Amino acid sequence: MISTEDIIKIADYFSIIAHTPGRLRVRVNPKIKNEGGNITLEDIENLPKKINGIKEIKIKKVIASVTITYEPAVFEPRLWEDLIAHKNLDEVTKLINTLAKEVV
Repeated sequence: MISTEDIIKIADYFSIIAHTPGRLRVRVNPKIKNEGGNITLEDIENLPKKINGIKEIKIKKVIASVTITYEPAVFEPRLWEDLIAHKNLDEVTKLINTLAKEVV
């Protein structure tokens, strides 16, 4: 299971390529393979099942990018940029915890 701390840790390896409200595309640093801990691609791809407001996550391994489709009314675009930049993490953490779905 992936935690809020894991999400913040994953964001360390992302840099924004393009961002429009509802769609975020990021470049993934290859160091994530060695330093990403026990977080798997499957964990990342399954985030939409665990967090309301995230519709879909597509990972393109060949070009090392991730595209996240989300509901901007639920997850403000500014907060994605804050997460990647490691700013306002208390606010981001609070939102993620609020949006986390109960998974049985």
